[in-house]
Amino acid sequence: MNNVYYVGSGELTFSIIERIINENLKLELAPEAEQRIRKCRDYLDRKIAASTEPLYGITTGFGSLCSKNISSDELNTLQENLVKSHACSVGEELRPVIIKLMLLLKAHALSLGHSGVQVITVQRILDFFNNDVMPIVYDRGSLGASGDLAPLANLFLPLIGVGDVYYKGKKREAISVLDEFGWEPVRLMSKEGLALLNGTQFMSANGVFALLKARRLSKKADMIAALSLEAFDGRIDPFMECIQQIRPHPGQIETGEIFRRLLHGSELIARTKEHVQDPYSFRCIPQVHGATKDAIRYVSSVLLTEINSVTDNPTIFPDEDQIISGGNFHGQPLALSFDFLAIAMAELGNISERRVAQLIMGLRGLPEFLVANLGLNSGFMIPQYAAASMVSQNKMYCYAASSDSIVSSNGQEDHVSMGANAATKLFRIMDNLEHILAIELMNAAQGIGFRRPAKTSPILERYLAAYRKEVPFVKDDIVMYKEIHKTVAFLNRTRSEY
Repeated sequence: MNNVYYVGSGELTFSIIERIINENLKLELAPEAEQRIRKCRDYLDRKIAASTEPLYGITTGFGSLCSKNISSDELNTLQENLVKSHACSVGEELRPVIIKLMLLLKAHALSLGHSGVQVITVQRILDFFNNDVMPIVYDRGSLGASGDLAPLANLFLPLIGVGDVYYKGKKREAISVLDEFGWEPVRLMSKEGLALLNGTQFMSANGVFALLKARRLSKKADMIAALSLEAFDGRIDPFMECIQQIRPHPGQIETGEIFRRLLHGSELIARTKEHVQDPYSFRCIPQVHGATKDAIRYVSSVLLTEINSVTDNPTIFPDEDQIISGGNFHGQPLALSFDFLAIAMAELGNISERRVAQLIMGLRGLPEFLVANLGLNSGFMIPQYAAASMVSQNKMYCYAASSDSIVSSNGQEDHVSMGANAATKLFRIMDNLEHILAIELMNAAQGIGFRRPAKTSPILERYLAAYRKEVPFVKDDIVMYKEIHKTVAFLNRTRSEY
């Protein structure tokens, strides 16, 4: 069925995830995944029955309490207590799309058959996803080391009939929604609470959402920068193929090719220029935008590996007859990558704001502040202020969360990744970047208005025409924040043509 994705049938990709989210696909557990889950659970049950030695997190306490042995008749209570006591996420509620991504990624990880969970546990996660039963999870509380303990505990409280969910737009007690569906609370068996709470699905879900947006914003940054180049009467030379080939970073080569395609057929770019070179914010677009593309590619590869991995602990290997307590839940690969992506995306905003500033300086035949009757009108003076403010704020958000670590669990967990903080601050950078690019688009479109009747390329003319249906040329001062908001909405709705 085209409207169903079978969890555990193969590796997740970003295109599959986009389809699942955007096309509202339903999730079913693949038969081969169900077999793996049962095989692992059956092995664990036999191992517990036969073992004379403690098994971490299965027959012992957690973290620094790993030396505390738990009797066999209390193993279920141990797991439920774990979920309840660890549900300490606080702050702002996560948006529903992040919750759905967390459910999807956790179900996929458990389907790989190394976590020791019951089939019903995974099935209930899929039931929540398919019926839009959204556990309430908050954005702070994870150290990103034993996985995302606090937010994942909040995510899975409703499985055992505790905590709150959103269902049909209303905040409800989880148990009442379970009753409505006729679902019994899942009775967690040994190891299951740990399997649910250990893991990097909070970091990963936030990262996937941010990365997909980063890809879109990177494309929009190219489109808008090409318009700015035209408005500034810039030169095509820095985008020619030969100069990219002698410094062949993939992103730089790609950016040069994109700009040549975007500007093909432009009257403005083809006309004779009085100036021999442009400022760096125009001339170095292939190098700066290209480096961001390379960063996005690298982070994509790390994140793709992560979401197709087993990241809970201990890890169970039925075929090898081993249960290993390791560190796959440590978020360092993600933390470093997210900090890298933060810097790369912030730089798109940094160079964008400089192009905004160049366009309002009254250079190359453009009126100062891009408006006639200056003095009576302030024109585009203050949008640049707003862009500069957000660029500065993004520099604060570029602080490397991964460079920090605070000891937890009475010294047992003595190095943590802070990957969750690295992930969540990405959203603030992306939101600022989107507004900065919107301000650049406003300025670029206004600047091209002063170049008429000369035209830019067919691609850019179509883009401008669509934009001008929603945001008009500014002749006299108007309330600018409304135009910024309309421009952001336009960017969210439209796709780049290249």
